[in-house]
Amino acid sequence: MKSGLVAIIGRPNVGKSTLLNALLGQKLAIMSDRPQTTRTVVRGVLHRPEGQAVLLDTPGLHKPRTLLGERLNDLVRGTLAEVDLICFMVDASTGIGRGDEYLAGELARVARAGDGGTPVICAVNKVDAAGRAKVVQALDAAAKLGNWAEVVPISARSGERVDLLTDLMIAMLPEGPALYPDGHVTDEPEEHLIAEVIREKALGMVRDELPHSIAVLVDEMVAPAAEGRPLTIHATVYVERDSQKGIVVGKGGSVLREIGTRARAELETLLSTRVYLDLHVKVAKEWQRDPKKLARLGF
Repeated sequence: MKSGLVAIIGRPNVGKSTLLNALLGQKLAIMSDRPQTTRTVVRGVLHRPEGQAVLLDTPGLHKPRTLLGERLNDLVRGTLAEVDLICFMVDASTGIGRGDEYLAGELARVARAGDGGTPVICAVNKVDAAGRAKVVQALDAAAKLGNWAEVVPISARSGERVDLLTDLMIAMLPEGPALYPDGHVTDEPEEHLIAEVIREKALGMVRDELPHSIAVLVDEMVAPAAEGRPLTIHATVYVERDSQKGIVVGKGGSVLREIGTRARAELETLLSTRVYLDLHVKVAKEWQRDPKKLARLGF
């Protein structure tokens, strides 16, 4: 059989997390139309009769403005050095730009398809949101960016040609044994998945005000004391300034309550149990630039 690691990379907001979820057939990575939503390498396992692909959804490579941004870029570059295949995503709806050219240059250092390097599939995403002329233009521009093993037009959101992309991925992986047992979907810690669900709902409520300043940490999980009782989750939403705390809390706590309501509904489905979610908001001043605070928040 075939098996190996596949990195999904691209500039921010090209649909990497949406593709990961589409490939797995379930939600594993949080999604937002705000750039740099993904802050860790999210690992999902794609099982097929002919092989197994361990998919790594990476943060978008970008010009960093904070210590957090620098660390995210380092994380992506480190991931590229360890994988068997790269899926490089570009956006047909916005066209090929300087950010894509920058990434193609980064890939040229590790990926030389047919020359002993790591093969790359270029996935031209969001074809459902682009007109035919834009799609044709994007495919042509993407093909000229580098020496790709394949260039595939897809829509991660609608699922168009995702099966074809899956077949290509499996076919390009090396021969090898399964890396995870059947049925294993992810090795992401439960606390991290919970924190990401809460962060996604917070981003949805305050998306225009402070998307990059929000971090979430699960402080404690308390198992039910008796059958029929809920799982209790204590979590903290961190922001960088006092004014941001007021935005997240909202008038009379209205925004925070809505974040909690939305997060609890999804967590109960994810965890298959009733959940009592206790949320608090704290200020960690300039946490994106502070090494100690970044470490405390898991970066």
